[in-house]
Amino acid sequence: MAIRDLAGLGPKSEQMLAAIGIETVESFMAADAFELYLQLRAQQPGLSLNMLYAMLGAQQNRPWQEVAREDKTAILMRLDDLNAAPR
Repeated sequence: MAIRDLAGLGPKSEQMLAAIGIETVESFMAADAFELYLQLRAQQPGLSLNMLYAMLGAQQNRPWQEVAREDKTAILMRLDDLNAAPR
C-alpha cells in the first residue's frame, strides 16, 4: 500500500510528504501528524488546515471532514500550544 491509497490522501499529498522524508505508510503512521503539518507548512506557507485534517483522518481511518467537524477545537488548541495556530 502507498500513502496515496490511504483515505483522504492522494498523489499530491504523497508527493508533499515525500519531500519531507515520509515515503512509506509505516513511516507516515508512526509520525505525529502535527509535526508533519508543521514541516509541510514550513515548505508551503499557505498550506491549508485541510492537510492536517486529512493526515489525522488517514491515521485514524476517518474521513477528514469528520475530523474537521468533530475535532476542530482540540486541533486548534494543539496548534496554539505549538505556537502554530492559524491567524
